[in-house]
Amino acid sequence: MGQPGACTYRETLKNYPFLPPFRGVGAGEKTSMDRQEAIEFLIDHYENPRNNGPLEHADISLTGGNPGCADVITMHARFGKDGKLAAVNWEGEGCTISRAAASYVTEIVQGMTAEEVEAMTFEDLIEQLGRELVMTRPICATLALGTLKKGVHEFDMHKRADEAHYPPTQSDGSANA
Repeated sequence: MGQPGACTYRETLKNYPFLPPFRGVGAGEKTSMDRQEAIEFLIDHYENPRNNGPLEHADISLTGGNPGCADVITMHARFGKDGKLAAVNWEGEGCTISRAAASYVTEIVQGMTAEEVEAMTFEDLIEQLGRELVMTRPICATLALGTLKKGVHEFDMHKRADEAHYPPTQSDGSANA
């Protein structure tokens, strides 16, 4: 699979052809993993995490947690000049599912716009990870994506507000005359 952290979602599909594509991402017919393939997929991401570590010059650094499982995941992201995610990393501790999901999420969102990330669904992610295995731990499975979506949304809203160029308001305290 090359260097850890260097894979995009489309490259991941080449290595795991049984993965169903996210809506609007990837190509091919939708198939699903059997239980053993899902286990191997999760263990691979857990034992060989992609994009794990801090990210220099991140536009987003947001921590999310799951108190029920003691998972704490920080998602870091940087947008390129083209408005697409140029780099996404994660840091944290947690169970196998939360760590594997964080690794996988960093791969699938590379090159997406803020709108594309916000449009991703937890249901699609659960399908990608292997519904049969992760449905007993949906909060663990969706922690990284939920954290990233919140960070991307906040970044996008701040960027839009900055670009709106609102006229200054009068703050001299005087009432209408």
